[in-house]
Amino acid sequence: MLEAIGLSSLDDLFRDIPEAVRSRFEPLGIPGRSEQEVAGEFAALASANAASTKASLLGGGVYDHYSPSIIGHMLSRTEFYTAYTPYQPEISQGTLSVMFEFQTLIAELTGMEIANASMYDGATSLAEAMLMASRIRRNTKIAVSKSLLPAYRRVLDTYAWAADLELCEVPFDTAGRLDLSGMPEDPAVLIVQSPNAFGVIESLAGVKDQLGDTLLIVSTYPMSLGLIEPPGALGADIVTGEGQSLGLPMGFGGPLLGLFATKKAYLRQMPGRVAGRTVDSEGATGYAMAAQTREQHIRRERATSNICTNSALCALAATVYLATVGADGLRHVARLNHDKAHYLAEKLCELDGYDLAFDAPFFNEFVVRVPGDPEGLRQMLDQAGFLVGGSEDLASLGVPNALRFAVTESRTREELDRVVRLLGGVR
Repeated sequence: MLEAIGLSSLDDLFRDIPEAVRSRFEPLGIPGRSEQEVAGEFAALASANAASTKASLLGGGVYDHYSPSIIGHMLSRTEFYTAYTPYQPEISQGTLSVMFEFQTLIAELTGMEIANASMYDGATSLAEAMLMASRIRRNTKIAVSKSLLPAYRRVLDTYAWAADLELCEVPFDTAGRLDLSGMPEDPAVLIVQSPNAFGVIESLAGVKDQLGDTLLIVSTYPMSLGLIEPPGALGADIVTGEGQSLGLPMGFGGPLLGLFATKKAYLRQMPGRVAGRTVDSEGATGYAMAAQTREQHIRRERATSNICTNSALCALAATVYLATVGADGLRHVARLNHDKAHYLAEKLCELDGYDLAFDAPFFNEFVVRVPGDPEGLRQMLDQAGFLVGGSEDLASLGVPNALRFAVTESRTREELDRVVRLLGGVR
């Protein structure tokens, strides 16, 4: 294999991975000890994770939401955590029924006709939607909002490079929203994120009417759909999202859950797989794979995607979460996110030198222009027990001297007031 790709050694194969990360495949370094000693060692390692001891105001796609205890209980049941792929439906009814329920909930949440079960994460789900739209339109020109999360944009760049797609950036206006006057001519699709990288809720009403034959892809934050109108009701052709907020912990950036929903007319172009509900020969309800367009099955080289598994356990967590909180509960949690974020934003803007970077409506995340060095302020908050994202991503989007704050239902008023006092005390 090395000879075929022009390499001389195994080290050459892995040379793109930084040396410090590779660590030459050395063992973890835990010597043989008793179980109690090893448990203590790993507990000490785990305690080094600042997120376990500090209040998180991090955002940018992953959020510190509360996960009801019932989710951990359900995930720990052997019927679920030992299940993998339902190749044989007759012995996989539990897994298939969960997939079907998950699809139904996501379709309802996004306002779309069908959903799959499921994708890896929000970024790759969006990239797969881009490929799907290009196939449908037979067009390689892709319009992408500049206010997309930079991490998502990097994934799109990678997929577009591999598929020979042309990405055209659409600017945002002074309110932080998409500026359609900067649209390229006749793209296959327009990709928008709402709430976007600034936490701003895009104004999508009427956008699809202006696009004509151009498809509209919306990457959304599912928790926000407890309050704001779903993209499907505003004309979206494909809706994707990151499902981490639906009962999954932040972890260290994973595991995550990709959401993908679209119109029924596009079923055959949708990546992943779809579980369907039917009846058996005796009329009893049964579940089966209704669509399997991935390469691992019959499609092979004609597959819509090379995804060969799914985040089924994470999808189960999201299903249990949505079933547990219900429509009213989701609306209540979303309202807490919204109100707490706006409380912090109002208090910060009362401080000298602090102002919202954009005046458009936002959900639970917002950008504040700060006096002085934003990185210095972030480090000060870190030392005081509050995690805030770095300012590099905002600067790369053309918003310097700013910090982004994400506030969830997990944050208390006392914590938010302390953040304001800390920032107000800095000269």
